[in-house]
Amino acid sequence: MDTRISRKSFLRKTGSALLVSAIGFPSIIIPKRKEKLGVALIGLGGYATGQLAPGLQQTEHCELRGIVTGSPEKIPEWQEQYGIPDRNVYNYQNMHEVANNDDIDIMYVVTPTGLHAEQSIISANAGKHVWCEKPMAMDVEECQAMIDAANQNNVQLTIGYRMQHEPNTQTIIRYGEEEKYGAITAVRSGAGYSGSHQEGNWRRNPDLGGGALYDMGVYPINAARYSTGMNPIAVSGIQSSPREEMYSRVDETTELELEFPGGIFADCRTSFGESMNYLEVDCTDGWYKLQPFQSYRGVEGETSDGTQLPADPGHQQARQMDNDALAIKENKPPIVPGEDGLEDIRIVTATMESSRNDGEWINLR
Repeated sequence: MDTRISRKSFLRKTGSALLVSAIGFPSIIIPKRKEKLGVALIGLGGYATGQLAPGLQQTEHCELRGIVTGSPEKIPEWQEQYGIPDRNVYNYQNMHEVANNDDIDIMYVVTPTGLHAEQSIISANAGKHVWCEKPMAMDVEECQAMIDAANQNNVQLTIGYRMQHEPNTQTIIRYGEEEKYGAITAVRSGAGYSGSHQEGNWRRNPDLGGGALYDMGVYPINAARYSTGMNPIAVSGIQSSPREEMYSRVDETTELELEFPGGIFADCRTSFGESMNYLEVDCTDGWYKLQPFQSYRGVEGETSDGTQLPADPGHQQARQMDNDALAIKENKPPIVPGEDGLEDIRIVTATMESSRNDGEWINLR
């Protein structure tokens, strides 16, 4: 029996297509006169500064017009560098006032995970489309509240999984859909880095979404899902912290196994103490892989028949934001809707439950 489903069916299963059929995509239609949609970045940390803001200088369908920050000292530099007027500068206490600002169409949440739900809901309630960085939120309930807020306000909610916009990643997704190398039999994926985080860093704080599983583990989890085109039915996981003095409250390393329909298993690993960056897919008639598979640049791979997947030189974040902006402008479903992010968080929280019970299998369906 064929247990594989197409990408279209996969998105329908996660909820986006049902949402379209039930209510349609946003009734807030962007006027055609707006060639570019205005984006406000919420949180001006390393990712916003080093990747998103530069990426927005390369986009065709959107542009940087506003900022939300709790660090007043950052404001002058951002205003000078990007020409942001005073009226488009907000803090976390007054960001709801963006509802009265026609310059801003999209709020991009780039703060620690523990703040995603609150800030996404505020943005949606202000009538703005929401782009939220991964991982989506702390638990399934927060994710659902975000989805509900977007639906109630007729705005799009999109999760910042840039890899699903990356050309080589889209190629391996297509390989799975077409069974180019036969039916998938197994998946292996790992994302991690060998580093450390100082006291006060949010990645050491469980209340803010710290730990390797939240921060990096969603990469291999999402990869296992998009490469197979399916959602897993069960998970088993073990978390540990070899450097207890640094990661006493969160996991430093997590190993998990996902069971998919049809007896397909995916081995996933993540760590703050070990560098890893791979996605390998075994099939009945061959294999293919990406290594690295989740870097900001240089994603490349190969297949069992010698096909090379050379790195694409394009700016990943610019491509992601342009695709998401175009979805809004054309009133079409985004590539990665909120329902996709919710599925990963369902797996994350079940993995944590499994680890607390010595790796017992937790049913996801």
